[in-house]
Amino acid sequence: MPSLGRGGGPADWLIVGLGNPGAEYAGTRHNIGFEIAGVLAARWGLPKAQVKYRGLLTEGRTGPRGPRVAVLLPQTYMNDAGDSVGPARGAFGVPLDHVLVLHDEIDLPFGEIRARVGGGLAGHNGLKSLKAGLGSADFARVRVGVGRPPTTDPDRVAAYVLGRFREPRDEVALLVANAADAAQEIVLGDSAPS
Repeated sequence: MPSLGRGGGPADWLIVGLGNPGAEYAGTRHNIGFEIAGVLAARWGLPKAQVKYRGLLTEGRTGPRGPRVAVLLPQTYMNDAGDSVGPARGAFGVPLDHVLVLHDEIDLPFGEIRARVGGGLAGHNGLKSLKAGLGSADFARVRVGVGRPPTTDPDRVAAYVLGRFREPRDEVALLVANAADAAQEIVLGDSAPS
């Protein structure tokens, strides 16, 4: 199990919300990582995000004595997220196991949340790009279950994840809040992904 102690660079954690830029993708299953990252940035009172590393970046502390965090929303589109995250990780000097990626997971039922370090990529193009950009898949993840459509047809699966949630809005909001709780526990050291 990799160490989850504090990093030695300008940030202790690089938190990456995966999604696609543009209003047409807002509120879709594939963009839940953006939503979770936004909740965390608001909870921690981080400043307005600035354009940096081909993404939207905000940074600060989680509290007066909390860890230093950088929260990044790559604006490269999901399939090229590693082109944003790799340079950001290098600039912040964050160990690989302190890169925490928040992403949708169709192999988990809607509402289920799991955290871990490393593992397979499950056909997720954003994770494939991150592995390429970071040189390894051994980064921490909060996997957020969005359910799977009743098909294996790649076009229909893509349409599903790029589609808006059909579940009630309050259930989606609760899922986002619960995923933000899971990420915050990791960052603050209350829980370690396995």
